[in-house]
Amino acid sequence: MKISYNWLKQFIKIDWNSEDTSALLTDLGLEVEMVEKYQSVKGGLEGIVIGHVLTCEQHPDADRLKVTTVDIGTGTPVQIVCGAANVAAGQKVPVATIGTVLYDKEGVPFTIKKGKIRGQESHGMICAEDELGLGESHDGIMVLDDKLIPGTAAAQVFKIENDEVFEIGLTPNRADAMSHLGTARDLRAGLIQSGINVELITPSVSNFRVDMRTLKIDVNVEDNNLAPRYCGVTISGITVKASPKWLQDRLKAIGLNPKNNIVDVTNYVLHELGQPLHAFDTAKINGKIIVKTVTAGTKFTTLDDVERCLHEEDLMICDDKGPLCIAGVFGGKNSGVSDNTTSIFLESAYFNPVSVRKTAKRHQLNTDASFRFERGIDPNITAYALKRAALLIQEVAGGEITSEIVDIYNKKIEDFSVFLNFANVAKIIGQEIPKDTIKQILVSLDIKVNSVSEAGLGLTIPSYRVDVQREIDVIEEILRVYGYNNIGFSNKLNATVTNSPRNEDYKLQNIIATQLNSQGFNEMMANSLTTPSYVQLSTMLKEEHNVTMLNPLSNDLSTLRQSLLFSGLEAISYNINRKNSDLKFFEFGKSYHKLLSGFEERKHLTLLLTGNRNQETWTNAQKPSDFFLFKGYVDAILGRFGIQKTQNSPATSDVFSEGIAIGSGHNALVEFGVVKKSILKHFGIKNEVFYADFNWDVIIKSTSSKIKYSDIPKYPEVRRDLALLIDKTVTYDSVYNVARQTEKSLLKEINLFDVYEGSNLGEGKKSYALSFIIQDNNKTLTDAQIDKIMGKLQKNFETELGASLR
Repeated sequence: MKISYNWLKQFIKIDWNSEDTSALLTDLGLEVEMVEKYQSVKGGLEGIVIGHVLTCEQHPDADRLKVTTVDIGTGTPVQIVCGAANVAAGQKVPVATIGTVLYDKEGVPFTIKKGKIRGQESHGMICAEDELGLGESHDGIMVLDDKLIPGTAAAQVFKIENDEVFEIGLTPNRADAMSHLGTARDLRAGLIQSGINVELITPSVSNFRVDMRTLKIDVNVEDNNLAPRYCGVTISGITVKASPKWLQDRLKAIGLNPKNNIVDVTNYVLHELGQPLHAFDTAKINGKIIVKTVTAGTKFTTLDDVERCLHEEDLMICDDKGPLCIAGVFGGKNSGVSDNTTSIFLESAYFNPVSVRKTAKRHQLNTDASFRFERGIDPNITAYALKRAALLIQEVAGGEITSEIVDIYNKKIEDFSVFLNFANVAKIIGQEIPKDTIKQILVSLDIKVNSVSEAGLGLTIPSYRVDVQREIDVIEEILRVYGYNNIGFSNKLNATVTNSPRNEDYKLQNIIATQLNSQGFNEMMANSLTTPSYVQLSTMLKEEHNVTMLNPLSNDLSTLRQSLLFSGLEAISYNINRKNSDLKFFEFGKSYHKLLSGFEERKHLTLLLTGNRNQETWTNAQKPSDFFLFKGYVDAILGRFGIQKTQNSPATSDVFSEGIAIGSGHNALVEFGVVKKSILKHFGIKNEVFYADFNWDVIIKSTSSKIKYSDIPKYPEVRRDLALLIDKTVTYDSVYNVARQTEKSLLKEINLFDVYEGSNLGEGKKSYALSFIIQDNNKTLTDAQIDKIMGKLQKNFETELGASLR
């Protein structure tokens, strides 16, 4: 929010410099982020003086140049060569002296220097109005009033506006401060607390009167909940033209481009008082004004020439034929003020903040009016602001007030009542503040003190302070005006020691993050919002389980993710496209699901690996990462948690071309494997990518501090390995199922510890390295029994899968 210091001084007579004022505003909670200089003419005409042309002779060597002598008030006339056809002796003219900086039409600066033009010295420049930034004409030099004194600064003659503009980082709760009046109210409270009693000067509307009652426009508000207050008045006989310089300077200082005198007045009052206004051309209003919602799907063209499809909840300003304006948000193309407008209906209203917010978001519109309406403006300033604007329009555009003010305010929005307990003030602030000081602060903030007792104060909060409705809010107001810097600090340091379990989530998370970081992994944090189409990449994900945003920023960020894989692949694709292809990522994050039982969040740890395992050096050749390396990282995490007794099975997720699931009991701890090429292709990834998805919630439960134990088996387990050469079409799931069906009682574990594909294996072939754990709980197995089991496994792999031993 931009606040002009000159404009602010119209409300408070203050002679502080901008640094002190910005410091006080920041202490009050209106943080001044920057102070900018503003000049109505770039450069402020610094170095430009009034000159008196004493002589004007033809240049001896140029037909279009004149050699002049000019009195610039220094006592010694200077010679200036001028090319303007209208220069003549006896004129008073603006002169840019040596060293003056001027600006061309593109704003590029250039400096006036002493020089020679066709052999004649020139000590300055006699200027045209476009060269000074005072107009567009370049037909000749400016000829000024003959009464002006040579040497007078041009800035005084042309009344250059020099201002300082505060850039305030306004917090969303401070709707009351979104104007120069609101900022001045806070500044006054701060000055009073600093011992400087100042008066808040508000513009007078005592001269407002109805000149004649010749143009009455009836108003019908159909929904008082969406439009609690609506005011309007007609003004006839106006002339639409450019605004006067003072009005243009005020708007330009805060970054607004002047349009015409009518629109500029509505913008001026909006930034002055915080009340949005809108002017309708009465010639374009058919019948009466109707404030209502319209049928869903109604087409409406706004001021930006965009045809919009209206929602049934959009509040519209209509006439008997249809919509004229989106209430509180944006005007219509066919009802606004034009150069031919001679009479207007001026609107000032209070619209429901929630309704305006929804409409603005729905149509992706963010205007100065909606910005204020949706945060809550002062409902009791509506008629006052209307009168203020009407008087300004009469001042800059002429015309007469031709109707009484229509003011529909069926149910007044009442002020809030709050009781302030002195004991709570001291408890929250941590320091006793004198009761008289508290009352003084509250009064300076326009908070009425209705009753006083030993216990506290009965207060009435003005309705425009929508952020102050509870006792704690009042205490915050007292503290920010009293000054946070005025609260003392104790030398005593208090600390609390608490006992927390060793297996708290954040502790375990830090342990694993440290381990992965030491192994070369980088932690990533992806946005939980993603595109809804990603669920189509896996049959395990359902579109009906998507948690969608009501007001998404874009379609690409409209849904909460059901899987962390796709945001991880986005990161990998981003890096590969920037020549960074050897990647190790991990992420702690949540997935979100809308189920029949309600919304559900699940926490995950995911790993992503692609590229080479090490950088190429003269001693080490590059070696690509493989399944066995990735499995080692997965096992290391489980080992760090002390999770040992696990079972391996094929991964159930269809995002893997080859995958393993590791579980403990009936719980799945992690699924990992090689991501399908079809999914990688969607992200433009050609490299092989390994992915692991840990069920973090199950991991946490598996690390319970409760000690569980069972008898150590009396009889040893035996491990045997097989390296199978199989077709690429054969999955680990098939191998796993064949092994389980072959030996159901003695085969305890099946583990895929390496997958290899290479040209030396033959076309369409791959190699699986598997380990088999065999154990009998009742006796020690003999070599013959073990060999028999392994023989059966080998035979079934050969007959059912076409496998052979490597």
